[in-house]
Amino acid sequence: MTNKNLAIIPARSGSKGLKDKNIKELNGHPLMYYSIKAAVDSGIFDEVMVSTDSEKYKRIAINCGAEVPFLRSEKNANDTASSWDMVEEVLDNYKKMEKEFNTICLLQPTSPLRKADDIRQAYDIFFERKARAVISVCEAEHSLQTYGHLGLENDMSQFMSRESEGRRQDFETDYRLNGAIYIVDVLSLLQDHFIYGEGSYAYIMPKERSIDIDTEFDFELTEFFIKKNKI
Repeated sequence: MTNKNLAIIPARSGSKGLKDKNIKELNGHPLMYYSIKAAVDSGIFDEVMVSTDSEKYKRIAINCGAEVPFLRSEKNANDTASSWDMVEEVLDNYKKMEKEFNTICLLQPTSPLRKADDIRQAYDIFFERKARAVISVCEAEHSLQTYGHLGLENDMSQFMSRESEGRRQDFETDYRLNGAIYIVDVLSLLQDHFIYGEGSYAYIMPKERSIDIDTEFDFELTEFFIKKNKI
């Protein structure tokens, strides 16, 4: 049977930077809760699942409202496995259960400020553009033209060319991946794991909803935004 849209929330247990990051309590809830809630509230998905290698994480995910029909294999639970290797394994396991999907949406739990409406708007772009992929971005904190390389003894003679020197407000706007939303057509993904080619479009999110939690400071900053905006 072919369903339409699958949300995959990757939450392996082996976080090295911040121990048990994906279930660390943020303003009274495990971190993964915010991504599960946004996915469910969006009303887009036929299934919202958490991909994890941990029975403990599985119980927490189910309590937060997600499905965990199988655990992630050891092969795809280590640091060397890519997100797309994990996604392919998820799709294979669902296929064995006689479930297939047209799109997958990867929602990393480290982006808890992403809203259900962000997901809906990104899917609007996906369907309107008949896209291969839609990926969320936000405006970069600084233009790439303000970056450069230092030479020996911090020499700056090659840091910036005469032509590129100018007022900051004259620089073009640069964008960065914010890690919040990756919508991909399943057939395209299985043919080629590179999602940034022709037929891929950006969904632009505001910087205040684009925090990607990796450190304790990120947690504290996110908690500040949640309390300030009463999320």
